[in-house]
Amino acid sequence: MAMVAGIFCVYGVLLLLFNHASQPITILVAVPLAAGSAFGALLVTGLDISLSVLIGLILLIGIAVKNSILLVDYAVMADGNGMSRHEALMDACHKRARPVIMTTMAMGAGMMPIALGLTADASFRMPMAVAVIGGLITSTVLSLVVVPAAFTLVDDAEALVLRKLRRRTIGHVTNLSND
Repeated sequence: MAMVAGIFCVYGVLLLLFNHASQPITILVAVPLAAGSAFGALLVTGLDISLSVLIGLILLIGIAVKNSILLVDYAVMADGNGMSRHEALMDACHKRARPVIMTTMAMGAGMMPIALGLTADASFRMPMAVAVIGGLITSTVLSLVVVPAAFTLVDDAEALVLRKLRRRTIGHVTNLSND
């Protein structure tokens, strides 16, 4: 319940920040990638889902969203400065990959002693660390590929819907003026 509420809150904040309904959807594409790979890491290591894993997933969702915001925000700014959408996305991935990878490496390094069981109460904390590390690695790699692709798809879908609405509105106005 907390994760779903958190995702809706993040969507609301992003909606206010971007003043656009489609960019938050693009950003939130990274959430299932992170969660899926976190569960995959638990499956590979044979660890069970516990309360600490769910806490780690909330943390992971925040980091995955932050990484996506870095990419999408830069692409939107570059697109607004006259770059084509493709160039803006390529430039965003090129220039924002370093901060995204640095965040992943810092979180992974911080969680590694916990994942290896080198801390007190390892049985409680280890599954959380494994889930976060697994989610970070996969979501970072995939967010540099999937988020730009999702940005393109959502942008194309939005343009299609707007074209159809304009045609319908123009047709409706034309019919009213002919009457």
